[in-house]
Amino acid sequence: MRALAIAATGMSAQQARVEVISNNISNMNTTGYNARRAEFSDLHYQQLARAGSVAASDGTVLPTGIQLGLGVRSSAISMNLAQGALSATGGDLDVALEGAGFLEVTLPSGQTAYTRDGALKRNGEGLIVTADGFAVSPEVTIPDDATSISINAEGEVYGYFADNNEGQLLGQFSVAGFSNAKGLEALGGNLFQETEASGPAIVTTPGLDGMGTLRQGYLEDSSVDVVHEMTELIEAQRGYELNAKVISAVDQMMSATVQVR
Repeated sequence: MRALAIAATGMSAQQARVEVISNNISNMNTTGYNARRAEFSDLHYQQLARAGSVAASDGTVLPTGIQLGLGVRSSAISMNLAQGALSATGGDLDVALEGAGFLEVTLPSGQTAYTRDGALKRNGEGLIVTADGFAVSPEVTIPDDATSISINAEGEVYGYFADNNEGQLLGQFSVAGFSNAKGLEALGGNLFQETEASGPAIVTTPGLDGMGTLRQGYLEDSSVDVVHEMTELIEAQRGYELNAKVISAVDQMMSATVQVR
């Protein structure tokens, strides 16, 4: 009765799929969140009669053989890199990346992380930081007497002061791209770090080398499509139920077997 174990792998796979969908739906309002998708592959096969083997003394060759599949497994949880819609906020320190790329962030450990969450803040020292207080790299400090700031599409930050109508360049943000952004490791808090799968960061000026530009006063919405996720959830639920029915059917078959006299 291999069907018991096979159906169990199916239930486990659909459970993982539901967990991914649940995480997507829970992050439907998370700034810069990219939806994930569970991917599966079949398990190895038991070769009861190998294709191409000789089946009789006259040299007859089996055209297909008998290969019994042993179930399914989760192979990957892939990130959808689709651009989320931009929502106007009007905030001086709200910036959305329009196109590919990530903002660089320096963690307390000194390591570099990456984010598409442009809801930036200003700490007590005037340094531009993320909502969790991590400094955006390259560091840009806003003087206390600045009346307003402006961030252009190339990431240049200008400060305006009461005694001067012309803006003063305070610094410039850079963006980082990756040859395989789906290989980034999610750290939580809208942060990622590079891995061997993602390749090293390619740091450049916004708008160059295929990277996106910055738009001040906007934030990138989550790329989660709620209607799609609900459809996926129904499909996953039905898949789980079907595998459970297989287990129930096998149980009845085993019960009938042990009652034979």
